[in-house]
Amino acid sequence: MQFSELIKSIPGPLRISCDTGTEVTGLYYDSRMVKPGGLFFALKGVASDGHLFIDAALKSGAAAIVLEDLSFAPSSVPYVQVDDARLAMSMMAAEFYNNPTNDIPLIGITGTNGKTTTTYIIEAILRAAGIPAAVLGTIHYRFGDAIFPAPHTTPESVELQKTLRELVDLGARGIVMEVSSHALDQRRVDGCRFDIGIFTNLTRDHLDYHKDMDSYLASKKRFFTELLASDQKKPRRCAVVNIDDPAGRLIAESSACPVITYGLSGDVHVSARDVNFSTSGISGVLTIPGRESKFDSGLLGRFNLYNILAAAAAAVALELSPEAILAGIEGHDKVAGRLERVDDALGVTVLVDYAHTGDALENVLRTLREIARDRIITVFGCGGDRDRGKRPIMGEIAGRYSDISIITSDNPRSEDPAAIIAEIREGILQLGLKECAAAELGNGFSGKGFTAVESRREAIRLAIRLAKAGDIVLLAGKGHEDYQIIGGKKHHFDDREEAVAALKGKHP
Repeated sequence: MQFSELIKSIPGPLRISCDTGTEVTGLYYDSRMVKPGGLFFALKGVASDGHLFIDAALKSGAAAIVLEDLSFAPSSVPYVQVDDARLAMSMMAAEFYNNPTNDIPLIGITGTNGKTTTTYIIEAILRAAGIPAAVLGTIHYRFGDAIFPAPHTTPESVELQKTLRELVDLGARGIVMEVSSHALDQRRVDGCRFDIGIFTNLTRDHLDYHKDMDSYLASKKRFFTELLASDQKKPRRCAVVNIDDPAGRLIAESSACPVITYGLSGDVHVSARDVNFSTSGISGVLTIPGRESKFDSGLLGRFNLYNILAAAAAAVALELSPEAILAGIEGHDKVAGRLERVDDALGVTVLVDYAHTGDALENVLRTLREIARDRIITVFGCGGDRDRGKRPIMGEIAGRYSDISIITSDNPRSEDPAAIIAEIREGILQLGLKECAAAELGNGFSGKGFTAVESRREAIRLAIRLAKAGDIVLLAGKGHEDYQIIGGKKHHFDDREEAVAALKGKHP
């Protein structure tokens, strides 16, 4: 595609070099990846400035440059100066890959918790409605049997548009995607044309990046105030908002398009009544405009009820049939690493969950407390090089809802695991709980207590060794992840595999 054609997709004032008829064969923002004929975007990042790598890109054969700082403008190839290189990259990537989201339904889900499970339920509803759908999210990107790795919840715009094009070409006629706050802040999804935007909730997370909750909320809001604004190609845009969440009410008030609300309190479009929660799942009556229907789901807990309502509300916005909505809800009961069960024939319920924020952990533990017959044993930690403020919060939450809490490593990254554990411990100590040696917990221990085991493998083994029939063991924080990052190195580690091994050791 010619550089001049790509430039037409960029909004705002531009300064363009004379010759823009150059043929562009690929898009790059990493100078090490540039191939002859490529267009290089000089992005300003936190740790580096892409303008400093323009010469390296030219040596690798870059045929054109997009930049912000004109003092770096090359004399050997055409260029365009823009106010925001990331925005330009998003729009040009969409154009380069022939705007894959122009002509099919695109549903985006943002919020702190619930995004992944909601994508799975919507996928099932679309499938029940006869719409072959693809999903892009935290676990992976997929369509049918085709699975693409997911290095980020929402990839950079170049990879995103390339993946969207591949999915559409494979036959996807609807796409459901998680939209992270990073992606919104960095304009990775600005080249996408959304039909539906879903807001699940907002709780403390990613403050290592956003710095404060106001900035975090602002990144979410721009999805509904900017990206869902009027578009001739997508005239029926709609926001689907959890009105029970305080941030949801703010988003509903400021949305640039019509809003469909969901929740369990007040006057909403989509809700549920007569709900029953058990270890088998959720049952109740789903209420949508003009219809009430009984439903049963194998998912667990109140927070998953909200995910079901979000998916149903999105389906209402897409004008899908009530029959398809119910079939999708009842036909889906498992999401990798989201309260995922690990089978045990002797009556211990072992669950693996991705809960790695205070709110997510509280939601999971409150759910388990409602349905638990006996004790809850929780294994959890906090990631290194991330928001330190949530560590004591998560410690307090685990101690409050669990009978036994085992503090361990998550992904410590470059930090000392013992230092992370010490900060978590501060929160749990505020409850006045007894800190025990591992041996104490296994000698007829009663009441509530906690211990710390730095090795996650040993922590999981301890939890399962302590568990008796009727107990619930929650392995929280890593969910679907099959690795652990220690000291900058990624090691294979899967909570589910470790639980299976520990159960075999307990019950040979």
